[in-house]
Formats: sequence, C-alpha cells, structure tokens
Amino acid sequence: MELKITNCNNFFKIKGALNRSSLDIFKKEFSNIFEKVNSLTISIQDINSMDKYGVDAIAKLHKEALVKNKTLAIIGLGCKDLYDHFKTGTAA
Repeated sequence: MELKITNCNNFFKIKGALNRSSLDIFKKEFSNIFEKVNSLTISIQDINSMDKYGVDAIAKLHKEALVKNKTLAIIGLGCKDLYDHFKTGTAA
C-alpha cells in the first residue's frame, strides 16, 4: 500500500507503509513544517508497516521539534518498532 498523508490544520494522518520507497513523500510533506506551525499532531494509527527508514524519519522530525522548541504529538497504535525506538535512550 502506498503512503498517503492527509491534514487538517496541524493534524496529520499517515496511512499506508512508511518505508524507504515512500520516504520522499513523508519528507516533502514535513519539510520545514516547524517554520509554519508551533504545534503538530501526527496520527500513525493507519500505518500498516514501517521499516527502519520510516522510524528514523519520525525520530528526526521529533528531534527537529525539540531543537526548535516546538510541540510534536504522535498518536495512535502504530508500529511497534517506532515505540521501541522512543522507549530507548536513542530518541533523546
């Protein structure tokens, strides 16, 4: 399944597979996002698979939010690999 990203205001829903082949879509959508908004919510409920590149992309977005002192909320029961990444010390 291809990656689809929809949004309304600062709420984004990601659906499909977030992997190496769909990374360009993700990066294009969230490029310089924190220049436009102070707060961002991403729903990962409908992500059916995510590889290490997808986990890394979300982790980089999280790091960017911290560096720029912005708010990023990731909601939904998504990929276990993503939760494992943020549970370790590598996310901070």
